[in-house]
Amino acid sequence: MSNVQKKTDVILIGAGVMSATLGSLLKELAPEWEIKVFEKLAIAGEESSNEWNNAGTGHSALCELNYTSEKSDGSIDISKAIKINEQFQLSRQFWSYLVNSNLIHNPQDFIMPIPHMSFVQGEKNVSFLKKRFEALSNNPLFQGMEFSDNPEKLKEWIPLVMKGRKLNEVTAATKIDSGTDINFGALTRILFHNLKNRGVEVYYKHSVEDIKRTSDSLWEVKVNDINSGKIKYHTAKFVFIGGGGGSLPLLQKTGIPESKHIGGFPVGGLFMVCNNPKVVAEHHAKVYGKAKIGAPPMSVPHLDTRYIDNKKTLLFGPFAGFSPKFLKAGSNFDLIGSVKPNNVLTMLAAGVKEMALTKYLVQQVMLSNEKRMDKLREFIPHAKSDDWYIVEAGQRVQVIKDTKTGGKGTLQFGTEVVSSADGSVAALLGASPGASTAVHVMLKVLEKSFPQHMNEWEQKIREMIPSYGMSLGENPELLQEIYISTAHTLGLREKEPVYS
Repeated sequence: MSNVQKKTDVILIGAGVMSATLGSLLKELAPEWEIKVFEKLAIAGEESSNEWNNAGTGHSALCELNYTSEKSDGSIDISKAIKINEQFQLSRQFWSYLVNSNLIHNPQDFIMPIPHMSFVQGEKNVSFLKKRFEALSNNPLFQGMEFSDNPEKLKEWIPLVMKGRKLNEVTAATKIDSGTDINFGALTRILFHNLKNRGVEVYYKHSVEDIKRTSDSLWEVKVNDINSGKIKYHTAKFVFIGGGGGSLPLLQKTGIPESKHIGGFPVGGLFMVCNNPKVVAEHHAKVYGKAKIGAPPMSVPHLDTRYIDNKKTLLFGPFAGFSPKFLKAGSNFDLIGSVKPNNVLTMLAAGVKEMALTKYLVQQVMLSNEKRMDKLREFIPHAKSDDWYIVEAGQRVQVIKDTKTGGKGTLQFGTEVVSSADGSVAALLGASPGASTAVHVMLKVLEKSFPQHMNEWEQKIREMIPSYGMSLGENPELLQEIYISTAHTLGLREKEPVYS
C-alpha cells in the first residue's frame, strides 16, 4: 500500500492531557522510542482538557462531597476520597519533577493555590458535613481542614456566599487551604511543547478514521489529513486512544473483545461566568455543594475562583444538558453510531434504569436563564443577572457496561481504561476525576501495556514519583516531605501544614 508509513513504536490518539501525560512519562522511561500523536483539532488541549471545558479543581476530594458517602449505620465511608487524594498526589509529584528537570517552566501558568471548601444548608446536611469532617480529619492527607457552622466565621471564609443570608438559616462549611486551581488546557499545551522539542511528531488537523490489527500483530491506524484530504496509514506496536468522548467509537473499531458490551451516554454542560471585578474580588475559593437527589455526580453545584488567561474569574455550575454529540466538536450522529449489535441490549437496559437521570437532563435543558440564576442565588443570594453569562462546557461520555454488582446496562461515573488482553491497545473512557488523576491512570496503562519493562523502569518512576507503589496516608513523614517539596517547586504555598 503506497500510503503506508514506516512503523513507529507508539501512537497516541488525541492531544489532550492524558496523551500528553503518557507521552511525557514514556519520553522519560524510553527516550529512544518513537512517538506519533494525531489530533483532529488545530491545537492541543481543545476538547475535554480545555480550561473552559472542565472545572479545573485539581480533584483531590478536599471539597467534593460525592466522594464520601454515608453508610447505613450513619458512619462516613472515606475510602474513595483517600484513593482520589492519593492519585492527585502522584500528579503533583510528576509535575514537580518536570519543573525541577527544566522540562517545563512557569508552573504558575497552570497551577495556583486556592482554598477548597464544602458548603451545605439544612440540619441534615450540616450533620453529614460535620461527620465527614471528623472522619477525614483523622487522615494525614486531609490535615489542615477546618469546620465551622458559625455564621461570623463563614462570613470571613466566603463573604460573597454569606452576604444577605437570613440569620436563622442553618449553614456550615469545611475549608482547607491546600487546594489548587488547575488550568489543564495550559498544562496540556506546555507538555506538548516539551514533547515536540524532544522529537515527538505531533500532527494537528489529522483525524483517525480506523484502527485495525495487522497480520504481524501491529496496529494500523488510518488517518485523514484534514487539510489535504489525503489518507495515510501508520502502524505501531502500541496505540493509546485518548480522544475524550471520541475514544469509544475508536475503541469499537479495534474489534478487541474488551470493546464489546460497552456503551456511552453523553452529558453536556453549561457554566455561568462572572468577570465583574467587584464580584470576583469578594470570593477566593472553590466551594462545592451537595447534588440534588436524582442528579448525577458530575452535576454537583460549585462556585469556583478560576485563573484563566492570567485573569481571575468566577464560574458557577455545571448545569447539565443533553446532546447526542460525544465531543463538543463532534457529530449529532455520535450516539446512534455507537450503538452496535453487541451493545444494544446494554444500552437499552441503561435506558430503562436511568429514567430518573433522563428526566433530570430534560429538566436541565429546559431551564431558562432566570431559573439558572435562581440556582446561583442558592450560593450567592444577591447575584445579579447582568453580572453573569453562559459558557458551554465540554461534553462528557459516561461509560455504560454490564457489571456483576449493577447488572446489565450500568452507568459508570468515573474514569476507566479499557485495554486489550495483550495491552497493545488501550482507551480511556469516562469523566471525573479524569485530568486530576492523569498520572495515576497512565501509570496503570504502563503496567498493563508494558509489564516486561516495569522492573527496569521502576527506579526512574520512583525518581519522578517518589510515592509510587506506596500509600502516603500510611506514611505521614513521606507525605510531609513530598508535600513541602512539591508545594515549593510548583509555587503553591508559603506555609505548610504539619502532618502527623
